[in-house]
Amino acid sequence: ASVHESLYFNPMMTNGVVHANIFGIKDWVTPYKIAVLYLLYEMSTTKPMALLDRRRLNKLILPLQQGPDLPLEQFLKIVEECCARMANVVKLRLFLIADGELQDMEHFFTILPNAFTDSEAFKTSVVGLFMRQMLLAYNKLSFSQVYKLYKSLQQYCHRSRQPELSAPPGEDMELTSNEDPSADHIDKVELDKVTPHHSELWSDETQGPLSQKQAEYFLARQAYLLKNDENKAMSPAKLQDELNNILKFNPDFAEAHYLSYLNSMRVQDIYISTHSLLHYFDRLILSGGEGKSNGDEGYGRSLRYAVLNLATLHCRFGHYQQADLALQEAIRIAQEANDHVCLQHCLSWLYTLEQMKGSDSVVLTEDSVKIAAHFCLPYLASLGIQSLVQQGAKQGMLANRLLDGLRGTDIMHWKQSLSELVEISLAQTTSIWRMYGKSTMALQQAQLLLNMNSLEPVNFSVQQNNTEAFAVALCHLAELHAEQGLYAVVSDIMRHLKQQFPPHTQHAKLWMLCDLKIQFEKAMNDGKYHMAEPLVTAISALNSTEGLYRKAQLMKALNQTSEASKILQHLQQRCEKSKNIEMTIRVMLASAELHWDSSGFATALPLLLQALALSRQHNLQNLASETVLHLAFTQLMLGIPEQALVLVQDVLESVLAHGALIDKGRALLLAARCQMALAGTTTEENRLSAMELAVHTLDEAAVYFSRLDCKERMRDVYYLQARLLHTLGNFSQRNKCAMLFRLLDQELPLSGMTVVNRL
Repeated sequence: ASVHESLYFNPMMTNGVVHANIFGIKDWVTPYKIAVLYLLYEMSTTKPMALLDRRRLNKLILPLQQGPDLPLEQFLKIVEECCARMANVVKLRLFLIADGELQDMEHFFTILPNAFTDSEAFKTSVVGLFMRQMLLAYNKLSFSQVYKLYKSLQQYCHRSRQPELSAPPGEDMELTSNEDPSADHIDKVELDKVTPHHSELWSDETQGPLSQKQAEYFLARQAYLLKNDENKAMSPAKLQDELNNILKFNPDFAEAHYLSYLNSMRVQDIYISTHSLLHYFDRLILSGGEGKSNGDEGYGRSLRYAVLNLATLHCRFGHYQQADLALQEAIRIAQEANDHVCLQHCLSWLYTLEQMKGSDSVVLTEDSVKIAAHFCLPYLASLGIQSLVQQGAKQGMLANRLLDGLRGTDIMHWKQSLSELVEISLAQTTSIWRMYGKSTMALQQAQLLLNMNSLEPVNFSVQQNNTEAFAVALCHLAELHAEQGLYAVVSDIMRHLKQQFPPHTQHAKLWMLCDLKIQFEKAMNDGKYHMAEPLVTAISALNSTEGLYRKAQLMKALNQTSEASKILQHLQQRCEKSKNIEMTIRVMLASAELHWDSSGFATALPLLLQALALSRQHNLQNLASETVLHLAFTQLMLGIPEQALVLVQDVLESVLAHGALIDKGRALLLAARCQMALAGTTTEENRLSAMELAVHTLDEAAVYFSRLDCKERMRDVYYLQARLLHTLGNFSQRNKCAMLFRLLDQELPLSGMTVVNRL
């Protein structure tokens, strides 16, 4: 849904330029712009200049022209980073005018064109256009206005001599451009520090509204950052204040209303977002730029996309009925106008809405892909295929068909340079491999996404897109490292996620849920059930299904079997209704464990066999291996150790290759117990070798449990090793294991779950 939302109508980003033709005032002269003009004049007249210094200054010109007015001290500091001599010359020139007379400023504007008379750049370049605009604006000033400008220039220069009166530093304005950083020694951090916190819209000296160019640059920059790196954009409250300032001087500035809509969506403010979205389309129609009533342009197109935007807004907030009504209205208007592109977007949102409501949308999605391909809309066709792959994975479609479909779309993505869809495809492939239990392949795909060079030019120092695909990949990485006991790495990944996706952002819930699940599993492995209890409440707030499953796990660990059984029954009904196969299998396994404790091991067999059939049908190798281990344990408890050991050996290779540390340790512990049971039925000679093999297997299991610091499992291992070593007559090792067992038994609380009655 988030991809569709930014796809079809983003008026802020047409080739990276905002179309703002509403301002009546094009540009005007300010003291800051006089300082920029002096810099350009000195650069033009100063011929002997180091090549590196000139290159740095050239890269600085465009941001200085397009950006907001800066106090003189900050302006000089930025120039000094590029060329200290030039900063001193500009400072000296400005103070000579400020300490002199009005005619000195008049003389500067008189001689300014002479420096560029012989240069073609004066007519065609960005610098030339800027200087001509300033000269025209200055020549239109009356004498009183020129006098006020001179007085404001004096104040501008004198304030720089009083640092305590300057605006405090902020963090939102970056003046670096997106070129080779090796040739640019401007420290980006320093540039961030010297930028104005007071306002990106106001100058302390002019106290006026933004010019058209400054407003265009500000809106384009903030819109780009909101799309690609929200963390570097202005904070929601501050950005809204700045937009309100723009709209105060020009209420009909449509693009400012649209940026207000995007900003309100960051904080889930439905009132302001709806208000701004409606105002955007109202102002767009009233601006006079559109005169047709239908067709590709005109009022009709704005109205169609206005209703479609309103539908996406309601989808984001979960108002499915209102979203459905808005979609139907958009479809009706688009049909009247014969707008096939808009109809295709509506169809894409229609199947997305059905998925959000939990309905089967395969037929709608297939229709959408066919029509998008017919009208040559590769973006929408690819999104439809991605959706079909996701639904196919949940419904048990063959893995080779799914991956072939993804491979076909990847070829199209690279041909069309659709970088956003490449990221989505890699993230989806990571999730599919993870669902199938192939952790190595999932890790490879996640790393491929995170190390991929973007296909689109990255501006404003954005190095990594803050999209859902990156959040999903990083969450998978965190969970995969947590499964291997690498909690220090997990904390680093989580710290990066919190920086890239602050809590107020759209995709923050992904890492919040991931972090809580990792903490819960660690607390359960450590036997710290009192710490797991508040985590269950937090998980339930983000995902009710995951919260119920974790609550059942906690109740089972606390021996509250009746409460756990009720929760699992309710959860199974919910998962069967929503066709959540993965969670259904996990619920079956948890229910089978409850049967072990209550009604006996034989009653758990039907549930386990059903879970095994489902996991194999849907290619869920990890869950299939876990189910086989449950079956093996059940057979061991029913007195069939030979068959139990065969089952364990069948899945042991897969578990050791792709399983979590806890699963590896449990599988080896179960194999050792089967070997111990078989040792009792063999001859005396074979018995000793079987027991030694069991001790060796327990040593391997202990390695995995110790890496997880899973003390309860270590206690079980030491207990079994002490019993085996006692039978083998190795009393010194037996005493060591017995001592370790006793220390852990005294440290850990009493629990009804022992090595005898649990997997």
